[in-house]
Amino acid sequence: MVSRISSLHLHYSHPYHSSSSSSPTTRSLLQTNSTTKLNFPIRTKPNRLISFPLLPFIPQQCSKPTPPMATPNPGQPADPDPALINEDLKPTEPGQRTFTGWEMASLWVGLVVGVPTYYLAGSLVDLGMAWWQGIATVVLANVILLFPLILTGDPGTRYGISFPVLARSSFGVRGAHVPTLLRALVGCGWYGIETWIGGEAIFILLPHAIKRSSWSRAWPWLGTSPLEFVCFIAFWVAQLIIALRGMDGIRQLEKYSAPVLILLTSALFVWAYVQAGGLGHMLSMSSKLTGPQFWALFFPSLTANISFWATLALNIPDFTRFAKSRTDQVTGQLGLPIFMGLFTFVGLAVTSSTKVIYGRVISNPIELLEQIGGIWTMVLAIIGISLATITTNIAANVVAPANALVNLSPSTFTFRRGALLTALLGILFQPWRLLKSSESFVYTWLVGYSALMGPIGGILLSDYYLIRRMKLNVSDLYTSSPSGEYFYTGGYNLAAMAALVVGILPVVPGFLQKVGIFPGAPGVFVGIYNNAWFFSFFLSGFLYWILSVWLGKRRGYCTGGGPLLAGET
Repeated sequence: MVSRISSLHLHYSHPYHSSSSSSPTTRSLLQTNSTTKLNFPIRTKPNRLISFPLLPFIPQQCSKPTPPMATPNPGQPADPDPALINEDLKPTEPGQRTFTGWEMASLWVGLVVGVPTYYLAGSLVDLGMAWWQGIATVVLANVILLFPLILTGDPGTRYGISFPVLARSSFGVRGAHVPTLLRALVGCGWYGIETWIGGEAIFILLPHAIKRSSWSRAWPWLGTSPLEFVCFIAFWVAQLIIALRGMDGIRQLEKYSAPVLILLTSALFVWAYVQAGGLGHMLSMSSKLTGPQFWALFFPSLTANISFWATLALNIPDFTRFAKSRTDQVTGQLGLPIFMGLFTFVGLAVTSSTKVIYGRVISNPIELLEQIGGIWTMVLAIIGISLATITTNIAANVVAPANALVNLSPSTFTFRRGALLTALLGILFQPWRLLKSSESFVYTWLVGYSALMGPIGGILLSDYYLIRRMKLNVSDLYTSSPSGEYFYTGGYNLAAMAALVVGILPVVPGFLQKVGIFPGAPGVFVGIYNNAWFFSFFLSGFLYWILSVWLGKRRGYCTGGGPLLAGET
């Protein structure tokens, strides 16, 4: 049967536009009955006309015009929905933008200088890498991560919005709960890990008589000793007090703790240098791996190092929204690969030196400090470990979960309530089990959750740069009206949800194989799991872009309140 070209009429009625208030382009599309006919030629059967309403998941060109305000406030949403906004979620005011480039960089000092970073670096040596192979792996991973970090931080600085609000543009005003709660879940796990490390610092300061008592013996059902658990809770309480001070308290803590942490790290390096008899002895430990063995370890280790900060690469707008300028945001982010490389060198060098000094590799810095002994060592250890743990934990693992809970129910949660619930959930993760070995920490925890962070990051960047070209409608980020640009289908963007699921599913068999549930998983799935972040990031980002174009998502969105920074577009 011969087919021919017919016209597809899409009838779209927009109640908020009229010929008197619309732009010339819009007026040319509107008819007297407020119905727009968009003609798309398609090949169909003869004399067959297909007509259906515009699909609800295709966003409109512009949402409801902002009504005139007596005292306009640039960058702030007009007539926001109370269920989508409170003081912690609304765009930052110019007076709140106080983070300079150095303060952004010092944030990374506080984040990087910590026991998990040291432990991650030491784990690479423990697993068989030479010191230089470990440094190359860590630096490469953080240089790669620097790109999504800066790109994701831009909307925070440009529009003054946090990660949960940014997620509304791609996932929908209701669908944004999915990525933010996934990020919050990982943050709660990390909060528990960091708090356990701080508790260990308290434990090593206890008198030997107490540590040799029956209270230091592990209870099988608990997985640790009651004495260590009490130290964990003590540090948990002390840390929570600081977390409840909010973002300004976090900024001050990071700013003034950075020099102290650098000094203490240098002191540990000097000690290892003297005890090992010079740098040559410190770095004398060679690789235990053959060529194929190295590459088999390299790729999952690269993924683990990327996923180490992949969580913060998602919610970095929570911090960049307080940056003074976009320049401060970018220059501050450069601190990650620099400080991560330097601290990794210290961690790897000191870990390698323990083979020379004690005859065995000690990758856990707390165990090393306990081995060193001495009252002053213990005092410096508790100061250094506590400060490093608190600065890392509060900034990296409290802010995102707290903001996610605020976004879930602004009328119920404040930042403080969210921080409290985050701390409580951190206990349930039983972090002492996650840190029982280098392999479980690197392969199960770090690589495992990268399969969740990767697709979210890919979708966010694909939406912001490829679909929206960095143009966001600030007002519609705070409205649950069906006419809003980010309402999609009932508040959920089906394209983002589909891309998220497709990005995660192929990684699941490899994860199940790693934890022993599915030992017979095909090798291809194990390979996908070892590169989980890369695979899921690019797969979900590309699929989201394809689905968005296929579903008819338009270019050139209006920008609502516009950028908050004066002079920026």
